[in-house]
Amino acid sequence: MSLADTVSTAARNAVTSARNAWALTFGDGIADPEPTPSTVLHDAPHRELRRYDGASADAPAVLLVPPLAAPAFCFDLRPDQSLARFLLETGRAPYLVDYGDITFDDRRMGFEDWVDDILPEAIRQVSADRDGRPVDLVGWSIGGVLALLTAAADQTLPIRSITAVGAPLSYDHMVGVRELRALTWLDGGWTATAAIRAAGGVSARLTRIAYRATAWEREIKRPFFIASNLADTATLARMETIDRFQNSLPGYPGRFYNQLWSRFMLENDIGKGVVHLGEREIAVAEVTVPVLLVGGPDDVITAAAAVRHGLETLTGSPDVRYETARGSHLGILTARETTWTYLDKFLRDQA
Repeated sequence: MSLADTVSTAARNAVTSARNAWALTFGDGIADPEPTPSTVLHDAPHRELRRYDGASADAPAVLLVPPLAAPAFCFDLRPDQSLARFLLETGRAPYLVDYGDITFDDRRMGFEDWVDDILPEAIRQVSADRDGRPVDLVGWSIGGVLALLTAAADQTLPIRSITAVGAPLSYDHMVGVRELRALTWLDGGWTATAAIRAAGGVSARLTRIAYRATAWEREIKRPFFIASNLADTATLARMETIDRFQNSLPGYPGRFYNQLWSRFMLENDIGKGVVHLGEREIAVAEVTVPVLLVGGPDDVITAAAAVRHGLETLTGSPDVRYETARGSHLGILTARETTWTYLDKFLRDQA
């Protein structure tokens, strides 16, 4: 490279770095999220239903089921990290159920609200929009657990298959849970339960702090990462997408989190195969549709072994597959070469 070319490249990098520095600090950001166009089919509190635009009339329906304490746009982060766009590109009709913000007024909502009401309603509406054809469910994290419990609780629902990505199906395998149990031996966990009940749940702020704590190394290295990539607009745009996701995490309703704490974390109901919700029992062995499980060996939120445990409990399913994908908890959801490839094959096999 000639001296003139070197100087020209350095000048362009300097301009780009200055523009990116301004955008990150004083401007509106590096890049707009560019959400995939969609149409609202049903708008009600904690159950907004969207259909992504562009699918053919005979395309099979896929309902995206987000977890609580995560924004619904986790399935549509940006054009190159959008599971919704991928589904459209591969001939499916993706739908999304969005729970919206969780506030103190929602403190009495529990697992039953999702398993018996919100998700069954969404599944029936999606099926009706596809002329009564069955629906494939794709859930991430707790969303995968909710999808499985919904199918187990009502086998008459028009569900064709379930894919659960990073879904904790045994808390005995979750990082830190055994230590938490040891700390509760004095009072059986009642102190934490009472505190959550008094607060009405786990706030969005606390959820965001906890999520960032799981990626503490990223947070520490963030200033150096920005400085090292100031001239790389694409890399900074991806970083900004993760920041936008983390800054949008909602909270948990009080009753829901207390059930998660007492029945899942302390008692490991889901790992034992039967979840107790008051006097009611839901056995995951009652899931009778094909299931795809995807775990992440690098996932520090849901250990791969916690996902793989579903092979032992989903005994009523005619076909349970387990695959792995590299990446963080969010990273395995956006993994095109692994997770999306597994999903594409799994859905084709259902046809």
